[in-house]
Amino acid sequence: MLASPLRRVIVGVSGVVIVAIVWFALQYFPVGGSGREALITVRSGDSMSTIAGELHQAGIMSSPFAFRIDSFLEGAPLVHPGDYEIPQGASFSSIRSILNGGPNVPQVDVVPGLTIKEIAVSVASQVGNTFASTFLSDANQAATLSPYHPTGSLDGLIGPGLYLITPSETPAQLLAAMGANFATEATAAGLTPSTSVLGLNAYHLLIAASIVEKEGYYAKNMPQTARVIYNRLAHNMPLQMDSTVLYALGLDGGKVTPAMLQTPTPYNTYLNLGLTPTPICVVSPTALSAVLHPPAGTWLYFVLVDKSGDMAFSSTYAGQLANEAKAARAGV
Repeated sequence: MLASPLRRVIVGVSGVVIVAIVWFALQYFPVGGSGREALITVRSGDSMSTIAGELHQAGIMSSPFAFRIDSFLEGAPLVHPGDYEIPQGASFSSIRSILNGGPNVPQVDVVPGLTIKEIAVSVASQVGNTFASTFLSDANQAATLSPYHPTGSLDGLIGPGLYLITPSETPAQLLAAMGANFATEATAAGLTPSTSVLGLNAYHLLIAASIVEKEGYYAKNMPQTARVIYNRLAHNMPLQMDSTVLYALGLDGGKVTPAMLQTPTPYNTYLNLGLTPTPICVVSPTALSAVLHPPAGTWLYFVLVDKSGDMAFSSTYAGQLANEAKAARAGV
């Protein structure tokens, strides 16, 4: 028969082990089962300890320590950077399975230069054609409510950014997030619906900024490109911007042919004076700043002169011809 003190020790140790096992089991299989979905973001280089902490903060698990024990015993999941939706209160096995499966939240990367139709194509690739079709129809409705009074299109009124599309999100909510990002961007740049610069109202400034976005392309070219637009408008000259011709034809980049230049559309700035009826793409903060604060200058022409993206600006057609010859020698 065991001595009483030893028996007490064994009983105590056994009790601690039982409590620990019960505690771990409750962490592994939480009482009540899975709850609502929660979102976590895994960044490149995040350790398992960091990921466990994110899971705990999101309410997906109650003990990062228990999850690290489980990862040690079962082997840590191979987690790729990205966004994950995981039910709160999920079992460790479910969490491991989801993490091993890779990011499971669709996302759309809206970069400056995209059109609303191009964004819809990206949306369709992530969540299907039905969602994307509703997204486009909701975009037309959203345009009618904009304080910038757009001409039937939401182009130019969407903020760039990375947008996550959770299972519960509607197309209207996605558009609202894009519109909120635009409002933040516009406010930071100093643009309001009542802003006016050099005879252009706020919506016209967005149109000009979208053309600057496509024509200047690189940030270093945008301020002078904006000035060219202002100068051509002041001289009652056609803008003659290839990007506007391509927009009407549903094209993005590429060579503009003589036939294209003769295609009669409202966006053909070779055939029509003034700005296009609507913006032609998502605009960057740099393009907005360029039209709101254009540099002084008399430039009327520009051309890409080397493959690094440098442009040459001139005030005369003779200067433009000289710059075009320079571009030809550089093979641009």
